[in-house]
Amino acid sequence: MHRRQLLIAGGSLMALSACATAGAGAGGSAAPASMVDDARIARAVLPAQTPRAELLQVWTGPYEGVPPWDKVTPAKLRAAILEGIELRRAEIAAIADNPEPPTFANTSVALQMAGEPLGRAMAIYGVMTSNIGSADYQALDREVSPLLSAAGDEITFNEKLFQRIKTVADNAEAAGLTPEQTRIVTRSRDAYIRGGAALDAAKKAELGRINTALSNAFTGFGQKVVADENTWTVIANEAGVAGLPASNKAAAAAAARSRNVQGWAIVNTRSSVDPFLTFGDDRAQREAVWRKFVNRGDNGDANDTNATIAEIVKLRDQRAKLLGYQNHAELRMQDTMARTPAAAMDLMNRVWAPAKARVAEEVADMRTLAGHDIEPWDYLYYAEKVKKQKYDLDQNELKPYFELGAVKRGAFYMAERLYGLTFKALPAGTVPVFEPGVEVFEVTDKATGRNVGLFYSDDFARAGKRSGAWATSYRSHSTYDGQKNVLSSNNNNFTKPGPGEPLLISLDDAETLFHEFGHALHSLNSTVRYPALGGTPRDFVEYPSQVHEHWVLSRPILDGFMKHYQTGEPMPQALVDKVERAGTFNQGYATVSYLSSALVDMDLHTQATPPTDIDAFERESLARYGMPKEIVMRHRLPQFNHLFTSDAYSAGYYSYLWSEVMDADTWAYFEESGDVFNPDIGRRYKDIILAPGNTTDRGEAYRQFRGRDPDVAALLKVRGFPTS
Repeated sequence: MHRRQLLIAGGSLMALSACATAGAGAGGSAAPASMVDDARIARAVLPAQTPRAELLQVWTGPYEGVPPWDKVTPAKLRAAILEGIELRRAEIAAIADNPEPPTFANTSVALQMAGEPLGRAMAIYGVMTSNIGSADYQALDREVSPLLSAAGDEITFNEKLFQRIKTVADNAEAAGLTPEQTRIVTRSRDAYIRGGAALDAAKKAELGRINTALSNAFTGFGQKVVADENTWTVIANEAGVAGLPASNKAAAAAAARSRNVQGWAIVNTRSSVDPFLTFGDDRAQREAVWRKFVNRGDNGDANDTNATIAEIVKLRDQRAKLLGYQNHAELRMQDTMARTPAAAMDLMNRVWAPAKARVAEEVADMRTLAGHDIEPWDYLYYAEKVKKQKYDLDQNELKPYFELGAVKRGAFYMAERLYGLTFKALPAGTVPVFEPGVEVFEVTDKATGRNVGLFYSDDFARAGKRSGAWATSYRSHSTYDGQKNVLSSNNNNFTKPGPGEPLLISLDDAETLFHEFGHALHSLNSTVRYPALGGTPRDFVEYPSQVHEHWVLSRPILDGFMKHYQTGEPMPQALVDKVERAGTFNQGYATVSYLSSALVDMDLHTQATPPTDIDAFERESLARYGMPKEIVMRHRLPQFNHLFTSDAYSAGYYSYLWSEVMDADTWAYFEESGDVFNPDIGRRYKDIILAPGNTTDRGEAYRQFRGRDPDVAALLKVRGFPTS
């Protein structure tokens, strides 16, 4: 998802939040010869095994091998996962039972090598359950999720393995490990402890029970939300779609035809609902569409998620206390930049009051125009009217310039100008794809001609596919065991247009596309040696994606790519000026919609006693924060996939705000240079922020890049709030 439009009031983020600065610095990395020796030693530890399952085999074909999407079936994938777990189990046993004293090579490097066949199957599993999501893959997901959870716990709870990991980390200095190696082993030791490796046998058994139950609950939650999103509102007569732009009306008609219904269908996903709420003239129809959307997972039927959420928060609380933490949020934030729930709450509370004040101003303007009180299903509709009145700007003026293919080409141009990467579309059939509409692009380093990898683009919504937009990688860069190229992907949910019709998207959608492409650029620019340092903290990972949204309206991209789909003319400067003048318009809505979700997330996961009535908790939490009645949370708890399909963003939805301080400050750096494609800043951003992954502390990396902590004044300026 793309940047939440937010602000911060007061001081330096790094100082405000006591960000972690511990950890190894850059430099001192293992020499290539040493890496080769370490890899040889590690390989010798692992048993020689020949996988039988087809989907465990080393990927073949061009570009260092690609996923065999054309061979995938649920039965084959099931067989691969079950066998892959056994193969990894044998490798872990060999590492744990190694009679040689533990070293970086025979323990840490060997651990990073273990499970490679299973890793290939899991890359496929992630796509088939998220992008396809048919009934047979949902059944597979329900079967194997608890098995995978238990297999992971088996590794974490392996006492002999943990003692080897701990010995290497505790003796890193004496062993002469480099800063990079030390960072790997100490982070590994600490992660194992947070995972329960230091618990006694009885507590490990209890933690294993909790983790397996959570795995089942996560799967159930996600499948219930997908089921509710795979519904639609039928509008039988044209009066019901009055006001919709022609492109949205055509998409709704196409959605109806594909579902064998007459008239128009508003699919129960944000990409269909938001345009209807913005432009649909029929107020009663807007309310019906809105209610269906905000009540996903909250209808008291088989897809109701409230009991599932109550179970998840109870289990999370039990786990946190078993591990010695006060609550789930405290546990989850150990490995973040913010470090504590208090630091994240401090940041959010600084934002909340001015955001609510701005909402009051926005509502007053809309009420004057509407002549009645503003309800949540009115907000986007009348905001659009006020914007037209105040700035002479209509979203419909913009959409003809944002044809999907052109927007993607503009993103590729950005990557070439900033980082020297080129993207070339592969002819259909060059490599397998999991869906006929998926496009694949060859990614090349322009300066050297080296293949960096491939970029897969899955743009369209379909039944069973999870909602929203996201990025993922099927293979990540590393060099510790031979250089691996990157297989990266972006996934969107645009509604397919009718035959021969252009797919015109909104400015917001264009920024979302650039956002997800920023995640892909983060992985494609990686130079990490070790997989263990490939990921970054949750409240940093959105920074490289959010900053790339700013280039959508840069003049070189507008002139070269964002051209009117009929006339071929670039967007006139007068229209760009209107967009910029309206840039801080409706920031109250954008901020409160997002931030209410982040506040309720943190509130939920810091409760001394987990709530059992989730709807009541949501209402009471919002009341405590004084939520404006005209706005609903961007993600209500019953459909909050970020929180309840995994632990990933739980007690972490604040991360978008945290990252945005760095994003706004970075954009100001480019702008102040007089060239938003400044080659020196682009090179330094690539080398310091993108390429190293988590090889060094990310707060220190930002200071190295910018020469100081991020300046929140840049964000305040972008949002139109006072900077003093």
